[in-house]
Amino acid sequence: MVLQRRDLLGTAVAAAAGTAWPRRRARAQAQTIRIGVMNDMSGPYRDGSGPGSVVLTQQAVQDFGSRGFNVEVLQADHQNKPDVGANIARQWLDQGVDVVADLPTSSVALAVNQIAREKNKVHLNSGAATSDLTGAICSPNTVHWTYDTYMLAKSTGAAIVKAGGDSWFFITADYAFGHALERDTGNFVKAQGGTVLGNVRFPFPATTDFSAFVVQARASRAKVLGLATASTDTVNAIKGAREFGLQRSMKIAALLIGLPDVKALGLESGQGLLLTEPFYWDMNDRTRALTQRVKAKNQDRPPAMEPAGCYGMVLHYLKAVADMGVAAAKASGADAVARMKAMPTDDDAFGPGLIRADGRKIHPSYLFQVKTPAESRNPWDLYKLVATTPAEEAFRPLSEGNCPLVRS
Repeated sequence: MVLQRRDLLGTAVAAAAGTAWPRRRARAQAQTIRIGVMNDMSGPYRDGSGPGSVVLTQQAVQDFGSRGFNVEVLQADHQNKPDVGANIARQWLDQGVDVVADLPTSSVALAVNQIAREKNKVHLNSGAATSDLTGAICSPNTVHWTYDTYMLAKSTGAAIVKAGGDSWFFITADYAFGHALERDTGNFVKAQGGTVLGNVRFPFPATTDFSAFVVQARASRAKVLGLATASTDTVNAIKGAREFGLQRSMKIAALLIGLPDVKALGLESGQGLLLTEPFYWDMNDRTRALTQRVKAKNQDRPPAMEPAGCYGMVLHYLKAVADMGVAAAKASGADAVARMKAMPTDDDAFGPGLIRADGRKIHPSYLFQVKTPAESRNPWDLYKLVATTPAEEAFRPLSEGNCPLVRS
């Protein structure tokens, strides 16, 4: 039987207090893989990952089945704070957790990236966007699965520039993710002959009123408002822009917006928005089948892309453990990641793919447009496909990332 153990560490106090492991026989301990899902369980990124990532991780364990070893799933709230996330990660890894998974909020992911490397454990990242995880600070212990700022910038940003949006103003979350998304999108804009006329950065996660930033954007006279934001911030920024009538003079580029965000925004306000995701629940028979398996466990909602990433990467990790043996996987996180890279990937969320030498998981990216209310057939029928970027073109080329793991 596969054992799933849910151990919620909701606050920094809980993390500091520690969690006592149940006493087990040494053999049982040696045959148990422990996966800690860490994300935002209570703040602005909750709907995009949060409990949904735990549900999809548990589904991956269930779909993997019993293959001679147990799997425990833990969960914790990092509160979008790097120090909280780092403390939880150190505690977990010191207590025998083998994998830290999900990690939305790039500043938290960058901190855990280093800790996992120091302790030779596995960092499976679905929720963080910064492309730096597979760049100059890439790690042999890290796999970056779902999306990144380069992919988002290339798909959404480049499409808008080609359509005539050649001057940009950015509203940017003032931490690692926002900086990386603004940088990567700005590079694509300039590479295609466009210009960046200015930017404004807002405190994260303390900002809810975007009106002053919208006024600055309008004054720039740029053709495009680029939102280097995520989740609730993106929804609030779009609502603020529409309240000021900004859509009459500027195109709004939501560079990172997910299914729960579009649902919260509503089709009346969101219709026509272009966005990029590597997963959509209604893409094909496999994604629809996965959705049916998890929907009842997931508050009757289809999975968003970050939880879908948790499903794919955890399932692939468990296949690697089965292939190399539990003892070897537990002994070296770097060896476990190397085995993941050596094996082709295939799951119901993303289909077939691979993991490159820099730790970047490769799959297609999809440019979607938000449907009008008249086009939608059901409450979660929100997207129509506009364009597909093939897997080999969707992410930054290996030669451009400056990852030390990549041999020239």
